Amino acid sequence: MSEDRWTEDACWNAVQARDKDADGHFVFAVKTTGIYCRPSCSSRAALRKNVTFFDNARDAEAAGFRACKRCKPNESSPEQGRAEMVAAACRAIEAAEEPPSLDELANDAGISRFYFHRIFKDVTGVTPKAYAAACRAARVRGELARGGSVTGAIYDAGYNASSRFYEEAGKRLGMRPTQFRDGGRGTEIKFAVGECSLGSILIAATERGVCAIDFGDEPEQLVRQLQDRFPKAELIGGDTEFEAVAASVIAFVEDPDTDFGLPLDIRGTAFQQRVWEALRTIPAGQTVSYAEIAREIGKPSAVRAVAQACGANRIAVAVPCHRVVRTDGALSGYRWGVERKRALLEREAGQ
Repeated sequence: MSEDRWTEDACWNAVQARDKDADGHFVFAVKTTGIYCRPSCSSRAALRKNVTFFDNARDAEAAGFRACKRCKPNESSPEQGRAEMVAAACRAIEAAEEPPSLDELANDAGISRFYFHRIFKDVTGVTPKAYAAACRAARVRGELARGGSVTGAIYDAGYNASSRFYEEAGKRLGMRPTQFRDGGRGTEIKFAVGECSLGSILIAATERGVCAIDFGDEPEQLVRQLQDRFPKAELIGGDTEFEAVAASVIAFVEDPDTDFGLPLDIRGTAFQQRVWEALRTIPAGQTVSYAEIAREIGKPSAVRAVAQACGANRIAVAVPCHRVVRTDGALSGYRWGVERKRALLEREAGQ
């Protein structure tokens, strides 16, 4: 066998289990019948002493075996066929200047548009139209991240008129067209998106310091939120130097005992900034109530305003609003979800 994983014992175990995941990795032949099958074949089990394994159908036929008429091991499996068909469609969508129509994609696949649409969504989780839109939006962001002009990025992404891009901008890029036109002016913000134990994470910074640390379930949504928040900023995908900044932020999220050590660019009202500065004095592993923070900043009656300031915080963990709880110790709302708040507190408590 050509793959280290597929030892003869592993192949035999897969045959006994009729493992569909093993299809395409090898075929097995039965000496007493002269027939070879795919691992998932539902035919009657053969004795191990009569079974031999081959890398593919060609090798089995070269050894004198015939293909099983039930599992058709010399043809693509239905699952493989669908996956290959969808992969070909994805490549066509990605390479096309103008997104192919559903009819064109279905005709290339040789099936009806309804059946193609269903298979594509089953395999990828999105519709062909949504996949094409995501590809074009990604091209725009990629061009902008490389420093290209807005107009150039729009045309390079396959929009044959800038008006068509602006029609879709609200849905695809999370901002209004007028905001996008202004996006090249103002503050320059570098950003990077990665993964951590709490899900997707976005880190953004101005020349003054880190201005956003956001958690979410979808990286695209995090980028859209950043664009919505700073509609007139110039957003630039992080370079190698900024990737190191992002890595240090993620390391801090994973281990809050480490020193954050990065400057922050905190934007808010004077009251919010007083609250956020108070939050930064709370040691890891400890919690305080909103009332305690209100007293700390000299505004004992402003408990509700303190809670609102915590909710307005956009720099997760570094401005640790997750360490603020209700007076009875219960967890309250958290911008990034109560489950993430609980996970952070349990981690800091050493649980």
